[in-house]
Amino acid sequence: MPVAIITGASKGLGRALAEALSARGWDLVLDARTEGVLKETAAVVAGHGHDVEALAGDVTDPAHRAALVAAAWRLGGCDLVVNNASALGAEPLVRLEELPLEGLRRALEVNVVAALGLVQEALPLLRGARAGAVIAVSSDAAAEAYGTWGGYGASKAALDQLAAVLGEEEPALRVWAVDPGDMATDLYAAAVPDDGDPRPEPDSVVPGFLRLLDERPASGRYAAPALLEGRL
Repeated sequence: MPVAIITGASKGLGRALAEALSARGWDLVLDARTEGVLKETAAVVAGHGHDVEALAGDVTDPAHRAALVAAAWRLGGCDLVVNNASALGAEPLVRLEELPLEGLRRALEVNVVAALGLVQEALPLLRGARAGAVIAVSSDAAAEAYGTWGGYGASKAALDQLAAVLGEEEPALRVWAVDPGDMATDLYAAAVPDDGDPRPEPDSVVPGFLRLLDERPASGRYAAPALLEGRL
C-alpha cells in the first residue's frame, strides 16, 4: 500500500484528505497537536481497513518530525508528504503594524521551517518511492495582498518558493503547492471570526488534490478550483 504523512490531520482539510486517501487504500501517518481529537480522527479513518498511525506533537519539534518519518518507514516507506499544518501568526488576524513579531516567527516556523524539515527527513524514503510526491498546502494570500493577512501570506509565499525550488532540485518527485481556496475550517474562523459568510467544506476540494495524485502533472503551483474544473 502507498503511505502518506499528513500534518494538521485531526480536522479540516487534513482530516478530509486522510479519509479520502484511506478510502483509496493508503496507509497513513497523521499528525496534530491535540492528541484526543487526533485519536478520534484516526479511529474514523482506520474504519476504511488500512493502517493509521496517529502521532500527536508539534511539527516544529525535530524529534517529532523524525518520529513521523520513522512511523512511515515501519508502514513500508513514504510516497507522499502533505504539509498542511499551519499557524496564522495572530488570532484574529491584525494589520502589519500590530502583528506580534513572535507570532510572525511562529507562522514562519510552522508554515515554512517545519515543512522543509519534514521533507528533508522524508526525502530518502520519497526518492525510493515508485511515485514520490510532496504537497504544500498554500493560500491565495501567498499571491494576493489582503489587509491583515500579511504575516500568514508571507509565510505561505515562502512555502510556495521552497516547493518550487524543491521541484527543480528533485525532478524524479512531484512537488505541488496547492491553494485550496476559502474553506469552512477552524483556521479561517480563528483568522476572521466576524466573517459569517458561508464557506465550502474542506471535503469539497479534496477531489482536486486526488486529481494531482492520479494524473501527476508537472511540479508547480495549482489552485483547487481549477483542478476541480478539470484545468491544469
